[in-house]
Amino acid sequence: MSVEGRAEVPAESAEMFPGDPVASDALPGEGTPSRTMSRAPLPLCVDLDGTLVKSDTLADSLCVLARTHPWDLLRLPGWLLRGKARLKHEVSARAILDAAHLPYNEALIVYLREQSASGRPLCLSTGADRQLADRVAVHLGIFDAVVSSDGGTNLTGVDKLRVLEQRFGPGGFAYVGNSRKDLPLLTASGGAMLANPAVGLASLLKHKQVPVQNVFRDRAPAARSIWRALRVHQWAKNVLIFLPLLLAHAIGLAALARSALAFFSFSLVASSTYIVNDLFDLASDRSHATKRRRPFAAGDLSVLAGFCLAILFFAAGILISIPMSAAFTSWLLIYCCVTLVYSLYCKRVVIVDVIILSALYTLRILAGAAAARVPISDWMAGFAIFFFFSLALVKRFSELENLRARGAAPSNGRGYLVHDMEQLRAFGTASAFASIVVFTLYINNPDVQRLYHHPQRLWLLTPLLIWWMSRVWLRASRGQMHEDPVIFALTDRASLLAGVAIFLIALSASI
Repeated sequence: MSVEGRAEVPAESAEMFPGDPVASDALPGEGTPSRTMSRAPLPLCVDLDGTLVKSDTLADSLCVLARTHPWDLLRLPGWLLRGKARLKHEVSARAILDAAHLPYNEALIVYLREQSASGRPLCLSTGADRQLADRVAVHLGIFDAVVSSDGGTNLTGVDKLRVLEQRFGPGGFAYVGNSRKDLPLLTASGGAMLANPAVGLASLLKHKQVPVQNVFRDRAPAARSIWRALRVHQWAKNVLIFLPLLLAHAIGLAALARSALAFFSFSLVASSTYIVNDLFDLASDRSHATKRRRPFAAGDLSVLAGFCLAILFFAAGILISIPMSAAFTSWLLIYCCVTLVYSLYCKRVVIVDVIILSALYTLRILAGAAAARVPISDWMAGFAIFFFFSLALVKRFSELENLRARGAAPSNGRGYLVHDMEQLRAFGTASAFASIVVFTLYINNPDVQRLYHHPQRLWLLTPLLIWWMSRVWLRASRGQMHEDPVIFALTDRASLLAGVAIFLIALSASI
């Protein structure tokens, strides 16, 4: 076990937290304390996982390990056979969490700083490995000692209680915990406190007649967090599934019903991939200005809950797809595989990442064609490739522009630099206008004569497309673009009006 000072003064921690049980008669709550000692508050021992930090640091570390050292996941069973403490030690040595960006319970942090300022001794007592525990203690600078797992002993439950009672004596410490594993410590402590308590923990303490002195809550409601994790607003991208049906002019009740089912199937599976992506990006999201508020990065949802949700929504989406067509299910599975490869590796490879992002949009169109059982035009495929490649570049360009505006350096590991912006803008604008050229060539195609009664009216779409793509890039260059152009299009009034105009023009050309 480690007993250290407040990061800088180990000698003080030895005086405040005597390690020799013989010296425990000088601790509050033992023997016959002096009048001065009786007034002193009990040393406060604070758990880490779920208490000081809203998440489970072992689960967080496993997510980081899966992204940075995926082959080491095969070694987990061997480490676990040597004990959970060994597993924690090996994982912590390979997947280093940044203590500065962990999702701390801010209500508890405020209280601990007040207690530390008043002179109350604080001890970080955790089942996490010492490597992580020490980094947290150094970062916060408020703990006088650290007691943690050491690679040999997993310091949780009754094992933690035994160590704390050796130091402080029975009932000679107050304790802040959050889970049922903390129940022995909360019951035996001289002052029980809770932080984001597990369901039923407060009732158990009440049943055992253990008074709770304080409860520190810092977590968003579960329902709202789940809704945000699913990114339902991103389902708007899946409207592309209806595009082949509309452009083939084959709208019928049966085809429309199949497309609607395909939309929900694709959306459920897409939500599962968003969750997996967020879990893999846990560490980088926490250092991001806005993404750190995502449910998993913020600690509002656990990693275990995330994987359960991902499996549930993936299974639901696949089950909906099976009765439709084998082709649609195949495209759906291809989408999942491409997304997984993107999340694990390709999102950090310059240019390849935006190519894959644009391909994911095109996959939605291919899946929509398979669901509606209509052919997909080569012209539409060509237009989609250039159009969505431009939008993917807008996303990366906007991220860099926002970083430049804040004076920050890229930290998400994607490989782009701020001075790459001009080149990205050149790629993106060229691709945008290439898509418009493809569209104008399509208007002159003989197939258009069969599908539209007034094909010449489609030329009215060209200035609208030029205006919208130019406006998107102009807004991005001015730093006025949301990092996701789809969200921008759905919230920008001018873009919505342009969308209505495009629909009306296409409709007038058809009738």
